[in-house]
Amino acid sequence: MIGIRREDRSKWEGRVPLVPDDVKRLIGDHGLRFQVQASPRRVFREERYRAAGAAIVDDPRDCPIILGVKEIPVDCFEPNKTYVFFSHTIKAQPANMPALRRIVELGCTLIDYERIVDDQGRRLVFFGRYAGLAGMIDTLWALGRRLQHEGIENPFSRVQPAHHYDDLDHFEREFATVADDIRAGGLPEAISPLVCGFAGYGQVSQGAQHIYDLLPVKEISPEELSSVPPAADTCYKVVFHEEHMVARVDASQPFDLREYYQHPERYRANFFPHVPHLTMLVNCIYWEPKYPCMITRERFQELYAGKQPRLRVVGDISCDIDGSLACTTRTTDPANPIYVYDPTTGETRNGVDGNGPVVLAVDFLPCELPVDASIHFSRSLEPFVPGLARADFSGTLEQSGLPSELLRATIVYKGKLTEPYRYLESEIR
Repeated sequence: MIGIRREDRSKWEGRVPLVPDDVKRLIGDHGLRFQVQASPRRVFREERYRAAGAAIVDDPRDCPIILGVKEIPVDCFEPNKTYVFFSHTIKAQPANMPALRRIVELGCTLIDYERIVDDQGRRLVFFGRYAGLAGMIDTLWALGRRLQHEGIENPFSRVQPAHHYDDLDHFEREFATVADDIRAGGLPEAISPLVCGFAGYGQVSQGAQHIYDLLPVKEISPEELSSVPPAADTCYKVVFHEEHMVARVDASQPFDLREYYQHPERYRANFFPHVPHLTMLVNCIYWEPKYPCMITRERFQELYAGKQPRLRVVGDISCDIDGSLACTTRTTDPANPIYVYDPTTGETRNGVDGNGPVVLAVDFLPCELPVDASIHFSRSLEPFVPGLARADFSGTLEQSGLPSELLRATIVYKGKLTEPYRYLESEIR
């Protein structure tokens, strides 16, 4: 018996780990049984799960395996159960250490979606593309609002935040008129050339680029940024890879990608020279404290000392607080998704008014496209569910019969941190 719990981290969270159609297929093809916890916010209604063959319950307490999406409150864990969700613990995130400690105390097993990877370490179950899709929609909305605040009429003023649209198709139909207006009427002279920079090139970045590419776009290289000509009917795009963002401390040595990830201390940030040429920066990189900060507070102070620079909006989809971008000092939610970061004081103000970049810092962006995101995620997760259901948790982890991808994703097994995650022991004592 597998339970699907309701999401209670945020009132905005309507996503599900498995959609009704996939639950129906798992019941029919594999004889699995499901209990779905009643929820008023879930984007797929209870009637559809009931029609698929699942039982609707107030509490899936009879289920030894519980699937969720986001973090589970500490007081919701029950002894000896297996939980599968995004725990956000592998970086020893302080806010989630109490939950990890409780999982260990109760003898539970924790399997984290973020660690379901193939033999090459590539993630197999993820929402990343939908973070990029929703984040880019919200970034364009923020640009429209900021330009309106400056008194600049612009075609992006008609864009709404992602959660205002029924689904991705609805957005794309509406957004087509914005793209048509740019082709026909051009962009305001005050923001031409309009240049959007994408830091990173993975699934998140690809989702964000998909939205931006619906406009009349011309891609340029980072080396071309300083000589981009004004073009009323063109939106420019530039994608930054690691070699565009960092450089060897020892300048006599060439950039080496493998070395950078293995020895980031040998590298320094080299991204700022690109920033003055950007209208928008969309941050999609994976970051940890061992890596350089791409734009420090001092660099933001330099950029915003004087007249309004070209950079209006930072869509920080990666959303690492005090991380790769100094402007991201706190997270936001879809009700108040943006703030202006003042580099002089380090303070923030909700909205678009103030000296500094408008920052989008929603840390669960896929919830703004819950239907599309859930369908994609469920399709990715479904192949692993039969193996999860058949696993025998009475013996050792190696004897459990879990698929290899889920073995690698097991952070805690029956109350003990597995070998790859023993480094977390000091964080939960």
